[in-house]
Order: sequence, then C-alpha cells, then structure tokens
Amino acid sequence: MQHTSHPDLIKRLKQAQGQLSSLLSMFAEGRSCLELAQQLQAVESVIHNAKRTLIQDHMEHCIGDAVGEGGMNAKQALREFKSLSKYL
Repeated sequence: MQHTSHPDLIKRLKQAQGQLSSLLSMFAEGRSCLELAQQLQAVESVIHNAKRTLIQDHMEHCIGDAVGEGGMNAKQALREFKSLSKYL
C-alpha cells in the first residue's frame, strides 16, 4: 500500500544515499574522524526520521483505518503494533 508520505520518504532516502556516497569518498580521502562521525550522524538521522514517519503512517492508516472500518479487531491491531514496536 502506498501512503501519501512515501514520495517524501523516497526523497529522504535518496538524500541519505547521496550522503553515504559522499561519506565513502571522505573515507578514501582520509578525512578526520570528527568529520566522518558528523556525516555518519547526519545519515543516521535521515534514516531514523524516515523510519519513524513510515511506522507512524502505518499505525495511523493501516492499523487505525482497518480497526475503524472493521477490517481488523483490537487483538489483531495490538499484535501488529507489538510487531512494529521493535523497530521504534
């Protein structure tokens, strides 16, 4: 299922992909560990935020809508939420 946030998530992940590519070049250039750590943090932040957005959308749209429309009962929703919680 495609959510309205997916195009933005793809954009963010492509940004992270570019940052990773730059980071690999920085390693090859022998840049300082501080610079490398800063860039690793930036990549990690982009990926973390993308993951959080994806999970929140899934909880709201897939789980929430399914429960509201009767396609999923509370027990199923709780099981799905527990499965998702390990990625938070």
